[in-house]
Amino acid sequence: MGQEYFINSQELENKVRELLPSQGGAGAGFDLSASTQIIPIIDLTEQAEGSNVRQDLQTALSFSTITNFNVSNTTTTILNNTGYFRIFGNYQGVTAGGDRDSEFVITDGAATKTLLKIGTPATADGSQIVPYDFITFLTAGDSVTATTSTADCFLIGCTRQIADINGSLTNP
Repeated sequence: MGQEYFINSQELENKVRELLPSQGGAGAGFDLSASTQIIPIIDLTEQAEGSNVRQDLQTALSFSTITNFNVSNTTTTILNNTGYFRIFGNYQGVTAGGDRDSEFVITDGAATKTLLKIGTPATADGSQIVPYDFITFLTAGDSVTATTSTADCFLIGCTRQIADINGSLTNP
């Protein structure tokens, strides 16, 4: 339990009356007090957040915030920074000549986990197009790779950082 102290300052009382008329600024007398007890105050307004831009607008795509990738018959690291990232685009694969696999994998340097895997079965000649759009979170040392198993399979898309590692949204 904290201790309470009374403050006698005409200047502070006048300022409170001016800024907070509903708190006794209409002429009623009151005393200002201070306490050693800490009471947290959380401001949930957009101004306190640091931006007046709506959240959906903060995730907009722009020339300077997206990074393109085009992966075919190889493994490519597409992300290795910390934060929240949107990964989106299309997979395109030819369906003849054997099974084809393409995938996005997240690794911490010691182990890997599949984020998304798209398989194209060996069927009659044709092609398959599959859109993808997902969000991933990377901590220090994490990375995301994109892999396709043959030259006629493609992962084509973009990455966009939508928030830093603390969750603060990134403006476009």
